[in-house]
Amino acid sequence: MDLQEYVDQFDSMTCIMSIEKNPDGTYGTMRIEVGNKAYTSTFEQNDVINMGNKFIPGQEYTRYVTKDLNFEHFIYNSAVLKKPMHAYIHPERFDVWFNIFSLPLDFGDPNKCYCTYTQELSTEANADEMSKLSAKTTSDVLKTCIKLRGTKNFLKTMDEVIADIRTICGAHFCCIMLTDFKANTCSLLSESTAPDIGHHSLMDFLNDSFVDLVKSWTDTIAGSNCLIIKDKKDMDEVKLRNPRWHASMQEAKINSLVLFPLQYNNENIGFIWATNFDTKETLHIKETLELTTFFIASEIANYQLLQKLEMLSSTDLLTGVKNRNAMNNRVLKIVSGRERVPDNYGIVFADLNGLKTINDDDGHNAGDTLLKNAAAALKTCFEGSEIYRAGGDEFLIISMGKTKEEIETQIEALRRKADDPTPVSFALGFYFEENGGDIRAAMREADSRMYEDKKLYYELHPECRKR
Repeated sequence: MDLQEYVDQFDSMTCIMSIEKNPDGTYGTMRIEVGNKAYTSTFEQNDVINMGNKFIPGQEYTRYVTKDLNFEHFIYNSAVLKKPMHAYIHPERFDVWFNIFSLPLDFGDPNKCYCTYTQELSTEANADEMSKLSAKTTSDVLKTCIKLRGTKNFLKTMDEVIADIRTICGAHFCCIMLTDFKANTCSLLSESTAPDIGHHSLMDFLNDSFVDLVKSWTDTIAGSNCLIIKDKKDMDEVKLRNPRWHASMQEAKINSLVLFPLQYNNENIGFIWATNFDTKETLHIKETLELTTFFIASEIANYQLLQKLEMLSSTDLLTGVKNRNAMNNRVLKIVSGRERVPDNYGIVFADLNGLKTINDDDGHNAGDTLLKNAAAALKTCFEGSEIYRAGGDEFLIISMGKTKEEIETQIEALRRKADDPTPVSFALGFYFEENGGDIRAAMREADSRMYEDKKLYYELHPECRKR
């Protein structure tokens, strides 16, 4: 059969791919044998898709596009395993969506396997194409979506979702890791380990060295939408691209891996991956995770936004302690009975001495520094207690679960830090409630005692008196 005549019958961008059969039973070079005019004309365009090389029939595909393990898996399944293939993808390195199809061909060639490859491009995602999934994949994705949208406990639900994904993958280990490369941090969101594997946690590896390794994954994925390592040939390719990562996987006895970046608003917010997965289910795993990660990334971004809004609404941005709004909400919950408190608890009011003088004499930047130092001292001396910035120079400490003597020891430690009034000094008022009384009355009493202490301070240091 004339391959060119055959492929010219297609209107869409289409070519015929081949894979060489090696004598040892493995498969070798992948080539673009021929292409129709719609397909080959794109290769002479030096754009985001192609390298601008003139098309020559029978050349290795990497002459025209970057080597892509996912593309090779796609063609291998069609040409060698004789499976009709379809995928709808948006590789990170391209600004377009690819709707791709492949059909196996049998030309009776003892040295090569063949398939068609057809692609349609669009700049916007097509929901209809994204939803064209097998019944099995649709069921798995829908299960995840229902859990995520109906959750009242996001972290618990993510544990369930990641356990489900590990089961779908038949993997030894599966996890979701969040990344903030600007802050040079990685954090574990959720993980699941097969029962027969024993202890295996990402927390054992989270350090600066691991963050540097994670940063290298983006280059290793090379602009594709995921990385799938299912055999030695794939692992050898990773060894060429990222020797350090390859060595760490070998040390961890990882033989196969599926890794998806979590993208939201064109930013990488993390990764989901599974190790030592069931490679016989590679197609189903890839199809499932391609869509599942879309929903997971969206839910994580929403969760992070809510966490940030909650932090902004309850945290004093200058000092990092809780703000007056958080203090009022906490007291309201206690008074209304929505939160239980022990019968014994301590209230400490700490008013920063000399702030107005510092602001007037040295400027507000110096005053801000004093407030930060004051908050740091409180965090050190009252570790484990609730610390609030109640006003401009006033802080409130609510201490649960400590004896009166323990809190008095903490107060004395703070006073020793402030023996010299120049760096940071507080007027302190302490009240210890022993009978479960009204917290508002305890706060009033502590506040009154603080003002007595403030009066004594200015008698000893008249030069610091507010002007």
